[in-house]
Amino acid sequence: MAVPKCKTSKARRNSRAANWKIESVGLVECPSCHELIKSHRVCPNCGAYDGKQAVEIKQKKED
Repeated sequence: MAVPKCKTSKARRNSRAANWKIESVGLVECPSCHELIKSHRVCPNCGAYDGKQAVEIKQKKED
């Protein structure tokens, strides 16, 4: 059975978990409407993906 040669200090032990950070969402600009969207997704504003119209967007009714 493997046995550690030296005691691992609390600082060394706890610093392993310190490198798990939350990264920000990768936002890119939509080429057709110039809104910020998540990369590799259909634009919720105009419905375009990869320079083509992928989804028909219904216009909201304004009162």
